[in-house]
Amino acid sequence: MLRKLIYRKTLNIIITSIGVILFITACQDTENKSIDHYSVNTEKIKVPAGDFSPESYICYKADQIIIDGNLDENSWESAQWTNDFVDIEGELKPLPLYRTRAKMLWDDDYLYVAAELTEPHIWAKLKQRDTVIFYDNDFEVFIDPDGDTYEYMEFEMNAYNTIWDLLLTKPYRDNGRVADAWNINGIKTAVNIIGSINDPSDKDDKWIVELAFPLSVLTEFGDHPGNGKQWRINFSRVNWRIETENGKYRKAVNPETGKAYPEYNWVWSPQGLINMHYPERWGYLQFSDIKAGEGTAEFVQGPDENVKWNLRIMYYAQRNYASEKGIYTSDIDELIDYGYQMSEYEPYILLKPFGYEAYIISEDSNLLWTINDAGKIYSRKTK
Repeated sequence: MLRKLIYRKTLNIIITSIGVILFITACQDTENKSIDHYSVNTEKIKVPAGDFSPESYICYKADQIIIDGNLDENSWESAQWTNDFVDIEGELKPLPLYRTRAKMLWDDDYLYVAAELTEPHIWAKLKQRDTVIFYDNDFEVFIDPDGDTYEYMEFEMNAYNTIWDLLLTKPYRDNGRVADAWNINGIKTAVNIIGSINDPSDKDDKWIVELAFPLSVLTEFGDHPGNGKQWRINFSRVNWRIETENGKYRKAVNPETGKAYPEYNWVWSPQGLINMHYPERWGYLQFSDIKAGEGTAEFVQGPDENVKWNLRIMYYAQRNYASEKGIYTSDIDELIDYGYQMSEYEPYILLKPFGYEAYIISEDSNLLWTINDAGKIYSRKTK
């Protein structure tokens, strides 16, 4: 009980200080001015289905890796495969038609990713870099080194080894912008086709991708990997139904619509909805200094991940409340009907002139966690 009282007293002191600063700022130069502080115009967003239970992976150190698509180095042979991919919506949909799995390694210079995509009919068309690769069957990687859901990277490639790399300032739901001209300079990629490509006359086995992401690029928006550090990462496989026409593959057409059937989306860590751009749902990548094959490490979830998730579901509810009411609310009880779930900690919501911030102090780390109306989550030290 005493601990809870100290928690509330500390939080109240912090919030009061923030409120005083905002009040003083708002009162400056306001003569003959009137501002509607709380009127907002925001769209409703979809809320992921299912429990918050991202996948996790221990990434061990590699000896020298040659990017050729063969995965025949001792480090690769020692690295564990991820669990098989599932539908992007998780248990809401059937298991994928074909198996997909991945594995990872790292060293001082690169994050290595390999993936195995079982496919009886391997095909591809796109050969120009930075075209929309998911119009073909593809393999995709999403990386958020600091886990704040801002400034994250997306990478796509097809069986021709054609790539598309881009940087997103923040998720599309938060009006994020895409830096399409941004490149992962120094990336190394390879594809190994076990079968043939674009040949309907035979049955193929699989295609294997092997990637080396330069850490000098990935760490522009996060800390360098280190023993026990965690990043957020996810993988996606886009797969289209195909058929044969005049000896060539084409996307299968739905006779009722005259258009191609929707693509399948198979992922490592399920999103709970058809949208990869919910970085808070991605899996955890934990780095280890142990060399692959020379020992094991235990995955340890960060002590504040459930605190951050509490703030995130509050953000979903606040967003959908505002889309209906035209305002945000400081009353957490009003958000229950919009999907907020009460838990051990109750966020303190501070309304601001054109938005809000919500706060929770973690009793485990003594960090003050904050999420704002734009969806960014971050922390400050309280001691």
